[in-house]
Amino acid sequence: MKNHNFSAGPGILPQEVLQEAAQACIDFGGSGLSILEVSHRGKNIIAVFDEAVALVKKLLNLNDDFEVVFLQGGASLQFSMVPANFLGNGAAYLNTGVWAAKAIKEAKYYGKTEVVASSEDRNFAYIPKDYNIPSDADYFHFTSNNTIYGTQMMEFPESPVPLVCDMSSDIFSHSLDASKFSLIYAGAQKNMGPAGTTLVIIRKDFLEKQQRALPSMLNYKIHVDGESMFNTPPVFAVYVAMLTLRWLDKNGGIEWAEKRNKVKSELFYKELDRNSKFKGTVDIADRSQMNANFVMADGADEDLFKTMLKDAGISGLNGHRSVGGFRASMYNAMGLDSVQALVDVMKAFEQKQG
Repeated sequence: MKNHNFSAGPGILPQEVLQEAAQACIDFGGSGLSILEVSHRGKNIIAVFDEAVALVKKLLNLNDDFEVVFLQGGASLQFSMVPANFLGNGAAYLNTGVWAAKAIKEAKYYGKTEVVASSEDRNFAYIPKDYNIPSDADYFHFTSNNTIYGTQMMEFPESPVPLVCDMSSDIFSHSLDASKFSLIYAGAQKNMGPAGTTLVIIRKDFLEKQQRALPSMLNYKIHVDGESMFNTPPVFAVYVAMLTLRWLDKNGGIEWAEKRNKVKSELFYKELDRNSKFKGTVDIADRSQMNANFVMADGADEDLFKTMLKDAGISGLNGHRSVGGFRASMYNAMGLDSVQALVDVMKAFEQKQG
């Protein structure tokens, strides 16, 4: 029986990517060596990094005004690296959940940090609207998709200052004008690859606005100059990310993913809104296509539902402790059949509960 993996992260990857990555662990490119044991300075590995960078630029339609690097430390390190490099007079932040709040906490170590709006008053169940971005801020930082709470920004604000975005859980999932951003970062383990590497995209003119002298590992310029190899990089994680980007490109790119993700999310949310035994936790207008949060209606038997999920081969559906209930993460690699399997269980559960 197929396992339908709704885990929020590390998330599902395409089967063909897993198969090719598994083969590379035994024999990488006919070398007779595992990709886990070859030098990162070898020409075959440099080619992997070059292809990964080229695919990022192709999929996001970015020109040579942008640098692309693969770093370590997850999005959590980026929470510090962004202000360390670019916060001088002050920065503006939007607080839409746990990860945004952590980014704000780190920024405060480096200088004035203004929270222009927050949805904390309703446990981050919506995306704030109608806020003002200070024109004298060094940058405006926000999180595009909130994995824990299930909200997503499908449209982005017009900003008088450089835009910086954490796109860890929805990058490459829908169309956007990436050229409007000065810096985008994304941990790979949600929608792009395994844990271990973080994609960072930086405009060259923004890179020149670095504010202070920094230790080498925190300095974007050093990593850009080192082409992601200032220190030994996470070769396998970048390789799997490259395979995933190659898979996405082969199938039709972001436009293909966007159409597929819309069909999947509409299928799920239609059933959620219809079914009397479940209810959503966020405002309809701000629902995420990547992470759908829901809880049981009053009187519904949660243990029975969990048993039915297990019997159907559905895993990874438990909600985050901050919200409770359930969370269906429907990243690019998830097929419509998995979402249909969940919907079928929800329907059967309603029938059993009467």
